[in-house]
Amino acid sequence: MTQQPTNLDNKAVFEQLWEITKELRQKLEARFELNPDPSVEDLQQYSSLDGNINGSLSAFSGTEIDWLVHSWLGNPEKSKFSTMRLTTWLASHIQVPHLAFEFGTLPNADILFYIDYIPRTELLTDLAYLDRYYEPVNQAFLQLQEDARLKAFTSKSVYVRLFQSPVNFCYTGAPTSDTLEITRAVAHETLERWLTWINTAEPISEDSRTTLAIRDLLLRRTAAERDPGNKFAAQLFGTQLTDKLIRSLWGGDRIIRNA
Repeated sequence: MTQQPTNLDNKAVFEQLWEITKELRQKLEARFELNPDPSVEDLQQYSSLDGNINGSLSAFSGTEIDWLVHSWLGNPEKSKFSTMRLTTWLASHIQVPHLAFEFGTLPNADILFYIDYIPRTELLTDLAYLDRYYEPVNQAFLQLQEDARLKAFTSKSVYVRLFQSPVNFCYTGAPTSDTLEITRAVAHETLERWLTWINTAEPISEDSRTTLAIRDLLLRRTAAERDPGNKFAAQLFGTQLTDKLIRSLWGGDRIIRNA
């Protein structure tokens, strides 16, 4: 008889989710040149107005990476809510999708994970791009939907649903060792597939790079500014700090400019 997985305490869940992001970042650091941007030095450690919620945000860039954010927010010892992200926005030398990881714990103690390839073109009309990067992931998407240990998470935000790709992995689940292992396995598989795409990608023309860079920045800024959590963050941290956190997500204050 199979033993049922036991629920883990919130601090243990938080630490294991954060550890997954560190594993992923180590793989990224092994592959890419990443330079920390000084604009977020004062966000390495910050707190809410009442001191009950803490956070940390780091941002990097390099010759192949335009902007990478690694952050967490919460207080696992006092609150069941937490969120963390590792988002990699590529430079415009290639057109491989960007890569997004977001993990967290919800007020009901469930785990949430969102893992996705962010399109860099219009999938409805660029069918070659759809077939190259999204059709191969469709089977994994369908298989995960059948996993009884997970529940598909649907955002209430129209923009968030539009932002997500058609093969995004966005689920909640009980805080068990099983769910954490699913999260880890899907995350690493997603990253390894993405690295393979990058290693085999063809450079795009200089003219195309300019257009792509403009689109990338607009998408990154819009996604940060229209995040439904911003209203909640403003209540916790005040408008000034929240605005800085939002700008840091898209690089609005960045100091290092890539060539």
